[in-house]
Amino acid sequence: MNSPNQSLGPLKQIKAVLHSEVGPGILLVIMAVLAMTIMNSPLASYYEDIFRTKVVFGVGPIVIDKPFLLWVNDGLMAIFFFLIGLEIKRELMVGHLSDIRQALLPLGAAVGGMAAPAIVYLIVTHGVEGAAHGWAIPAATDIAFAIGVLALLGPRVPVPLKVFLLTLAVADDLGAIIIIALFYTEHLSIGSLAVAFAALGVLILMNYSNVGNKSAYLFVGFIMWVAVLKSGVHATLAGVALGFCIPYTLPKQESSPVVRLEHELHGFSSYIVLPLFAFANAGVAIGEQGLAILGHPVPMGIAAGLFLGKPLGVMLCCFLILKLGIAQMPRHVNWGQLFGVSLLCGIGFTMSLFIGSLAFGGMGNPLAGLDRLGILTGSILSAVVGFIVLKKALPERSFCVLGAKPLH
Repeated sequence: MNSPNQSLGPLKQIKAVLHSEVGPGILLVIMAVLAMTIMNSPLASYYEDIFRTKVVFGVGPIVIDKPFLLWVNDGLMAIFFFLIGLEIKRELMVGHLSDIRQALLPLGAAVGGMAAPAIVYLIVTHGVEGAAHGWAIPAATDIAFAIGVLALLGPRVPVPLKVFLLTLAVADDLGAIIIIALFYTEHLSIGSLAVAFAALGVLILMNYSNVGNKSAYLFVGFIMWVAVLKSGVHATLAGVALGFCIPYTLPKQESSPVVRLEHELHGFSSYIVLPLFAFANAGVAIGEQGLAILGHPVPMGIAAGLFLGKPLGVMLCCFLILKLGIAQMPRHVNWGQLFGVSLLCGIGFTMSLFIGSLAFGGMGNPLAGLDRLGILTGSILSAVVGFIVLKKALPERSFCVLGAKPLH
C-alpha cells in the first residue's frame, strides 16, 4: 500500500517536506553545501565580493555603514533572535518552562550540555593563539535541526522525550544569549546604551499599559536595535529583549499577541533569514590542504565539543539530578533514548556558526574557516549517530499514550 506522500507528484512531495518539521533543516544543509561548493570553485571571488559589499543606511546624523555580511548577521538575525525571545516568553508563561518541577531535568542537562563542550574545546585547542575566544562555539544546540531529526522517527518518539529535548534546547538558547551578552561585547558606548535602555523602558511601560499596537512595539524596537548596534553590544540581543516585551495576553483579545507574531515570523525566519545566514557564513575554502585541515586543533576541538562534550555533559547532569532525587525520569523514556537525544544536542549548526562569527570576526580571521569545518563535522556526526541510536532505542511501533495531546 502506498504512503500518502507516494501518491503525490514530485513538486507536491517537495512542498510537503519543506512545510514539515524537517524542511527548514534540509534547506539549511542545502545552503551550507552550496556556499562551500562556491567557495571551492572559480566563483569564490564573487561570493566574497557580495558579502563584503558595503551597504549604507542613514537618517540624519545616524549612519550605519556595514558590509552585507554584517547586515545579515546583525540585522536579519535580529529577527531570528526576536522569534527566540517570543518562544522563550511563551515557554515561561504557559509552556515547558512554566512548571519548574518538570523543567529541572532538562534545565540541568542544558547547563551540563553547555559547560562540557566548552571544556573539551579548551583542552583540545590549548596553546593555539586566539583559539580560546571560541570556547562557546560548541556550547549551543540548533533547535530546528535537533527537532527535525527527531521528527524523522515519527510517532515512535514518546511525547515526554520531545518535551525534554525542546525544553533543553530552549534553555540552551537562553544560555547562548547570556553568553553573547557577557562575553562577546566590546568597546561599549555609554550614550548609545542609554538610548537602548530608554527604548527598553518605553517597551516595558507599553507592555504594562496593555498597548496592543504591534507597529508601535516594532518602531520602538527598531530604535532600540539601532542604539544597541551603535553601543558595542551585539545587536541581535535587541531582538530578544523586544520579544520579551511583547504582551502575552491583552484584554478583550482571545488570541495571544506572542503566539500570533510567532506564526507570522516563523516562515520568514525559517525559509529566508536562516538559509541566507547559512549561505553567508558556511562558505569555507578548503584549499590545497584538503580535508587534512580537519586535523587542526580548532575544528577538532569544535567537532569533539559537539559530538563528545555535548552528550557527556547532558548525560552526566541527568545522572546526577536523577540520582540525587531532584527530578524524575520522564514517563516512557529510558536511558538509551535519553542518550540518543543527548547526541542530537550536538547539532550546533545555526547558533554555533553565529557565535563563531562573533568569536573569530568573519572572513578576515584565519580561524574563521576552521570553525565552520568543525561545526559542520560535529553537527553531521551528532545528527547521524543520534538518529541511529534513537532508532534502536525507540519502540518498533508508533508510540501512543492514552489521552495524550499532540506536541507542536
